[in-house]
Amino acid sequence: MAGNTVEKSKVIYRREQPMTALHLITQGRVLAEYPGGSYQLGSGDVIGICEICSEVHFLGYTTLEDSTILTFPLSNMQALEDILQKRPDIAKLFILSMFRQFNALMAQSSVSEMNSISLYQNMTEDYEKYNALCGRYQIQSRTLPELDSIHAYLGEEAPDVWLNSYYLALQHIYGGTNAAIMLQEPGLSLGILRKGSLDFRKTYSVLDEHYRYRCQIMNCYFNDSENDLFDLLTRLYCRLGQSGQDMDGLYNNISRMNLLLEEDPDLNQEKVSTRLQAFREKIKQLSTPKKEASSEDGSEADIMQELSESLNTILEFADLDRDTENTFRQDVKAYKAIEDKNSTEDIVNRLRKKLTEEFYVVYASVFERSLSVANIPIPVKMFLYFGYVDEELAGAENSVSLYRFARSIISTADYGIYTFYDWLLAIYNGEKSPSRNELDEDYSDYVHKQKRQGNLSAAAVADLENNPLELVRYELQNMFPSVNKITYGRITTFCPVFTAENVLKDLNASFVTPALVEKALKLIKSVDYSAFYRESMDYDNMQIMGKESIHLEFLPDIILMPNVGIKGSMWQEIEGKKRNSPSRMLFSIFHMEDLNTTMVRLTGEFRWELCKRIQGGRWNDISDASLTSEYFDYVQFFRKNSELSKESKEKLVISLQRAKNSFKEMFVRDYVVWVLFESSGSARLNKVARRILFTYCPFPASLDSNLEQNPMYSELLHRQKIVSAQRLHHLNVVAQKLRNSNTPVPESLEREIKFASREID
Repeated sequence: MAGNTVEKSKVIYRREQPMTALHLITQGRVLAEYPGGSYQLGSGDVIGICEICSEVHFLGYTTLEDSTILTFPLSNMQALEDILQKRPDIAKLFILSMFRQFNALMAQSSVSEMNSISLYQNMTEDYEKYNALCGRYQIQSRTLPELDSIHAYLGEEAPDVWLNSYYLALQHIYGGTNAAIMLQEPGLSLGILRKGSLDFRKTYSVLDEHYRYRCQIMNCYFNDSENDLFDLLTRLYCRLGQSGQDMDGLYNNISRMNLLLEEDPDLNQEKVSTRLQAFREKIKQLSTPKKEASSEDGSEADIMQELSESLNTILEFADLDRDTENTFRQDVKAYKAIEDKNSTEDIVNRLRKKLTEEFYVVYASVFERSLSVANIPIPVKMFLYFGYVDEELAGAENSVSLYRFARSIISTADYGIYTFYDWLLAIYNGEKSPSRNELDEDYSDYVHKQKRQGNLSAAAVADLENNPLELVRYELQNMFPSVNKITYGRITTFCPVFTAENVLKDLNASFVTPALVEKALKLIKSVDYSAFYRESMDYDNMQIMGKESIHLEFLPDIILMPNVGIKGSMWQEIEGKKRNSPSRMLFSIFHMEDLNTTMVRLTGEFRWELCKRIQGGRWNDISDASLTSEYFDYVQFFRKNSELSKESKEKLVISLQRAKNSFKEMFVRDYVVWVLFESSGSARLNKVARRILFTYCPFPASLDSNLEQNPMYSELLHRQKIVSAQRLHHLNVVAQKLRNSNTPVPESLEREIKFASREID
């Protein structure tokens, strides 16, 4: 078959053109474009192979150089099956090209999601800074109506992460010598291509959603009306002048925004350039020139000098055996030499896996050594807090930031917030117990299981139970590797070593501080005030209170893992077997997602798991009413529920598919909507889900005035007030009886009355 030559810069297909043929590239390069991105096709790749299940092209294709292509007409699937049957050599090219293109698109998915999250956070930060400065300098602020319609990106449509490993494995198989056997079955080849096409389209849809979301935000930054963030920030800067302690920070925000505008291909760059030039000319006209950002008298250079040869400092401190030290040093060097550290090639995967195993050995040794050293070198602290091992891997700017963070970190264990290093110290000092492992075994269960199996003597069991270092080792071996990977988020490219490639946004903006955690918890408690309360007996006042139940609050322990990541983990809902104990929520110490949204999601998981723990085997038994049993019954039998409309049932089918048939995941998604949207009167749940959440995750009294005007909430709110009034009446009677008998009213009862009133601190 003779090929056709297509000249450079020629558009082969535009989006929405009919899908009528496949084109095999035998020479040259072609750019495949999707909303917000692109990837390249080369010799051996097939134009359109990822769109065979579509009637039109949803990608655009343009030649990057003179290219030669072979055309295969594609009128229907039968035509494709005929090609696969008659030409196994062509079938192999089709399949391998499908895999390459899918993996190229999949690799962009997490990056695109991070860009969307980062863009929203930048927009929020810019607008908050504008309002704060207007308030500080008593300037009338302006509003941007478009901002009200944009919320933090929830990422409900994220593609299944396992697909990446699945298609990489298939690519390895079909690229090997055994592919001929599989290619003899055209039905198998066609099935793989059709499934690949469907998965590709789903991933494309996610990227398209990201792109549209970012376009919404960019319209807030820059639009034709000029009532945008660019105008707000630049006018404020010019009005305040260049002097003052706030101006450097505001100028940094404007500089970041300007760079964003100049790099956005969807904006009218002529208008962007005109408005940027006008702003720069106004700056020149200001009498006081902009003060240059200080480098703290050259301290960055001093810091980099101190961080020189960080890996040697860390390994000398670790005091490892010579073989382990040399191997780790060589593997770090090899990792530094790799250009694309997030590559999914086999050789890079093997190196990451090896480095990961060695990293945990080094970490355990460094921690144990730190227990006996008074002054820990800063590079070693950076390793313990952040996973830092080398100044070149981290990059100079990041290394300086990590250095300053490491010097400024103060233990906040008293507030329930721990760096992972401080968490290990708390376990070593007996303040905390090790976490349960993936089999839901706590340390005591593990030790006694080993004893039952005959692996340990009685003396060895006693030593394990009383040796604090063994408790730490259990945490390092069971919790650390799993949670470090979970919080990192991009499982297929995980490596615990800190690298500049994983830093997708400014470290100062993503560093999780106690203030940010407190803000996130305050947001949740302002909507779901009872989230972290447990019903209990007042054991300290049993003689006075009898068996009267009260509610006690146990805020979660927040553990910050030493990595740069995008996920959170609700690792356990109670400590060991004690129901009245804090849960454990874990985040990356540099959390690249919106912290508030992640905390809301983890709180939803916590509510579900705690209810299951309390209810035990009857967690889904509707005869024993609880959050999990009512929600389980609602989802399991929604098709028979006469309260739900046909449209609501259709939405539930789709929601259940997105949640992969997980009732827990369904609840968590509803809970996120409950906290972020329903609490402000934006009705998004159906009436059954809303009633369940109203019952078990009630709003505080402070929201009543806003909600009671809405008929969707008024009846539920009326019932809730009746239940609260009954409980409050009972408690007031108990308190009055104590006063009548001249018995002081316990503080716990006063707190319970406030709780029953749905009041929050």
